[in-house]
Amino acid sequence: MDADLLRLDRQVCFALAVAAREVIALYRPLLEPMGLTHPQYLVMLALWERSPQSVTELSRALALDPGTLSPLLKRLESAGLVRRDRVPTNERMLAITLTDAGRALRAEAERIPPAIVERLGMPLAELERLREVLTGVIAATQSDTLGEHARPMG
Repeated sequence: MDADLLRLDRQVCFALAVAAREVIALYRPLLEPMGLTHPQYLVMLALWERSPQSVTELSRALALDPGTLSPLLKRLESAGLVRRDRVPTNERMLAITLTDAGRALRAEAERIPPAIVERLGMPLAELERLREVLTGVIAATQSDTLGEHARPMG
């Protein structure tokens, strides 16, 4: 007997959507005292790794459209956490740089990953494996060969 392929509980998209929503909700009470939303936190994570970065570099690193990223950067600038400066050699390009306050916020943010692991109650090794699997899913969706699987054989 064939299993129903359209059962909700069999859908990868459903499991990913619910998991993402629930995990991001765990971050909210940890980020609110820092004055950050989850998308802003992701921007800060990228900048704590390397600052300055161009909007294009940040957009690529975060897999976000520059149009989506721009309002996040404006809010972070208004909060005094980043500076948006024109690149002298290319006036069309913006360099995003952490301010002293943005750099200082990193120390407070270091408590977030362990708190999330604790709230999830899952072994760290299992979470790291999950991240690896999800990274593979992301890569598969961005693969140039993805379209080949959908083409009819001729």
